[in-house]
Amino acid sequence: MEKMNPAKFFKEHFVKDRWPAYVWFPFIVACISIPAGFYYVNWSQEGIGAGLYSHQWAPDDVFAYWSPNDFYQSVDTVKGKFTGQQCIQCHEALTPGIVKDWENSLHSNPGNNSGKKQAIVYCTECHGNDHEELHLPTPDICANCHKQQHDQFMDEKRFGFPSHALAMERALDASHFVDKPKAEVTPCVQCHSVATKCDSCHSRHEFSAAEARRPEACITCHSGPPHPDDESYFASAHGKIYLQEGDDWDWSKPLTKGNYKAPTCAYCHMDNGQHQVANKSIWKFGIKQINPQTSGNEIKRDQWVERCSECHESDWSRQQLKALDLERKQAWDKLNKAERLLRMLRSDNLLFPPAGKRPSYPNSTMDRFFPRERIGFFDGQASAFYNVSAIERNYFEMWYFDNLSAYKGAAHGDFSRVKKSHQALDDDLIELNHQAEKIRQLSTQEKNAGIHPEADAFWNSGEYTDYNRENN
Repeated sequence: MEKMNPAKFFKEHFVKDRWPAYVWFPFIVACISIPAGFYYVNWSQEGIGAGLYSHQWAPDDVFAYWSPNDFYQSVDTVKGKFTGQQCIQCHEALTPGIVKDWENSLHSNPGNNSGKKQAIVYCTECHGNDHEELHLPTPDICANCHKQQHDQFMDEKRFGFPSHALAMERALDASHFVDKPKAEVTPCVQCHSVATKCDSCHSRHEFSAAEARRPEACITCHSGPPHPDDESYFASAHGKIYLQEGDDWDWSKPLTKGNYKAPTCAYCHMDNGQHQVANKSIWKFGIKQINPQTSGNEIKRDQWVERCSECHESDWSRQQLKALDLERKQAWDKLNKAERLLRMLRSDNLLFPPAGKRPSYPNSTMDRFFPRERIGFFDGQASAFYNVSAIERNYFEMWYFDNLSAYKGAAHGDFSRVKKSHQALDDDLIELNHQAEKIRQLSTQEKNAGIHPEADAFWNSGEYTDYNRENN
C-alpha cells in the first residue's frame, strides 16, 4: 500500500478546488489557537496562588481557611490515624469550645430516621482520620451526606454572576485582585468564600440550620454601601416585626408557610429551604440594566408572586414588582444620562489624566497597547481601584452606591431609603453636569493660554503602588 504524503493529502483534500484560502487558513489558525488557549488557561491556574492569575500572587496563611481546596495543608505536629472518639477525647482539652458545639449539633445527636437510629457523625467523617492528611469540610465533602442541598447550591452556576456558587471564582479571577495590596482585597475573599465552604452560613461546628435561617447569617456579608440588605430589611415592615419578636420564634421549623410571622432573607430567597438564591433575580441584583419582561424573568416574577402571596394578595404582590420595575427604570434613566455625559467628555479628550497617562487596568493587554478610559458597567468598576479623574470616581459612586441603595430599598420594602437614594442620584447628576461644565471651561481656557497639562508621575507610581505590586 502506497504511503500517503501528509502535505499532498492536505493539498488534495482541503486546498485544491475545495477549500479556498479564506476557509482553510482560519481553520488552521483555529486548530492551533484553541488547544493553545486551553493550555494557557490550565497553565495560568498552576501557580502558587489560585485563579486565572495564580502565578502573580501568593496566598497568606488565612487563605487556607477561605479557599481550602487550593491552600489548606494539614498540620504535621501530630502523626497517626485516629478514630472519631479519640479525636473528641483529645480536643476536649485542646479546643473545648469546638467539642461543645459539636455535642450540640445534629451530627452528635442524629436522632431517628424511619424508626432507625442514625449513626453519629464524628470528626473523621468531615476531616479524615489521618492527622497528616486532614482536610476541611468543603462542599464536596458535605455532599457525601447532603447531596440534595449541595446539588441545588452548585446549580446556581447556570445563572452566572452574581451567585454564591461562583463567588470565589469571581474574586480570584478579577484582575485587580492580583494587582492591589492584600490588605485591600483579602477581606473580599472572606465573604466570597461562601462558594468554597458551607460554614459561611452554618457556622462550625454546630452547623445549625436554625442559626442559618436567621437574617444575621446572611447580613454577615450582605451589608455595607454596595449591598445594604441589612439596613433595608430591618427598616422594612418585615424587618421591624423580626426585630421586635424574632427572638421568640421557633427557628427549628422549616421555611414553609405558616411557620414564621414575617419573612426573613432565607424565607424569601430559599423557597422551602432550597439551597439556591440566584434563581429569582429579575434585575440582576441591581447592578446591570436588563429587560425585566423576558420569558425567563416572567417565570421568576411568578415565583415571587407565589412566595409573597403566602401572606399578601397576588394582585398586591404584582403591584410591588411593577413598582420595583418603575424604580429601576427611573434609576437607569439617571445613570444613562451620567454615562453619556462622561462618554462625551471622553470623545472630546477631556478626561484627565487621559488613558496612557494613568495606570492601565492590570493584566489587560488591550489597555497597554490601546489605552482607553473605562466608562460604564463592567469597565466603570475600575474606578473603585485605580487612579482616575474625580468625575469618573463620582460616577462610579453614583452607580455602585446610590443606585444599589435605591434598588435594595425598593426590593425590600424600605421606601424611605428609595426616596433618599433617588434624591442622592439626582444630586449626583447635578454635580456631574457641574463638573463636566467646569472641565470644558478649563480646557478652553488652557487652549487659549497655550497650556498643555501633563500628568505627574505620581499617577502611575509611588511608594504605595510600587511596594504592593512587588510584594503581592
